[in-house]
Amino acid sequence: MKIVFSVGGSLVCPDEIDNGYIEKLSKFINKLAKKHRIYAVVGGGKTARKYVASLREFKANEFFCDMLGIEITRINACLLISALNLSYMPYRKIVDASESAERIVIMGGTHPMHTTDGVAAMLAENVSADYFINLTNIDYVYDKDPNKFRDAKKLETVSYDELISISNQAEMKAGANNVLDLLAAKNIKRSSMKTFIINGKKLENVEKAIEGKKFIGTLVK
Repeated sequence: MKIVFSVGGSLVCPDEIDNGYIEKLSKFINKLAKKHRIYAVVGGGKTARKYVASLREFKANEFFCDMLGIEITRINACLLISALNLSYMPYRKIVDASESAERIVIMGGTHPMHTTDGVAAMLAENVSADYFINLTNIDYVYDKDPNKFRDAKKLETVSYDELISISNQAEMKAGANNVLDLLAAKNIKRSSMKTFIINGKKLENVEKAIEGKKFIGTLVK
């Protein structure tokens, strides 16, 4: 099978670089790669948000903020590449990543206004992936932001249209921190991609989802 992961930058670098998690993730990916083709797009996380916040204090425009954020996603991707003992720099284009002969393909962001979730969803569509898996820092998709609304409800299963509606509420600017952005949600629907949104800290749940077992997380179908 072909599996595309969108790895939240908040997992790789929550406050400081989490080498322990990166090593754990790399071992998990290497295990999967014995049976499957693996693609992973790594996000920018708090590091990107800190730099973008600083740029905005200097009145930088959103295009420039996006470009810096993209570079930080590639730096985070380098960390995962190193942990995997691979010897290439992160792919910079979806087409190049799609055509790669590597068993494990790692990349960061690509273009302004495209989050790494969006990039990962487009990559998944282009390689006709069997699964698109968004590794985030929460257990489920919620009907609204659980950090703002105490009555937010967890969703174990959502339709493509429901995901688009939820994603449409999200902020769209450099450094935004959303479960899944609108571009990704629309790509998932367009390609009828079987999608899992799972807490990336709980990799045993990811394995269960891939194996068709009961897991903690949200299934999009």
